Amino acid sequence: MQPQRPRQRGIVRAVATRPEHTLEGAAMKIDPNKTWKRVEERLAVETDPLLVRNLQVVLEHMRAEAKLDIAGLLDTLSEDVHYHAYTGRDLIPELCPKGKPAVQKFYRDFVASGAHKLELDVDRLVVDRDCVLTEGVMRMAYPGKTLQSMGKAVDDPNAYYLYEARMAVLWPIDENGKILAEDTYTGGDGLDGIENRKLDPTDIGEVNVTA
Repeated sequence: MQPQRPRQRGIVRAVATRPEHTLEGAAMKIDPNKTWKRVEERLAVETDPLLVRNLQVVLEHMRAEAKLDIAGLLDTLSEDVHYHAYTGRDLIPELCPKGKPAVQKFYRDFVASGAHKLELDVDRLVVDRDCVLTEGVMRMAYPGKTLQSMGKAVDDPNAYYLYEARMAVLWPIDENGKILAEDTYTGGDGLDGIENRKLDPTDIGEVNVTA
């Protein structure tokens, strides 16, 4: 277990806005570019250099993940990286890679699953000197074939189906400006009833990142 370094008394500033959608009756549209929209907006007005650094590394990570740029994503991470995924009170061990090689395998498996088309529609963003928080509604396009392998009775293995759940993500940052973890806390089961939420191909947006 890594010894915890002394934490400075940080500057905490939050951006909280009304969600563009609610879970009930949300439009079945996945726009991956929404994932980093709030981070970009905050960067445009933030003046504290340390907070800018923390926001920038999270932005780079989000964009690399959306582009399936695993090498670029790994470059945003600390050598001591350790992910944690929680649903309710339970930790999900298979979603908790530790160290860069394990994280690399985690993302390769994630890409292979075909469930990498997603958005986190952030409506709450908090940043301080040691951590960034992004919270909102996670929407993912799950391939029918993947869901069938999970025991879901989908009617079209070649279609995509909507996963949707409330999610908070904590991004602790080390002293070198690298991400120590992506710790997710998920409210509810986004797979519950997913077989009834079939997506049209036009419901899934493209990633618009050039750099």
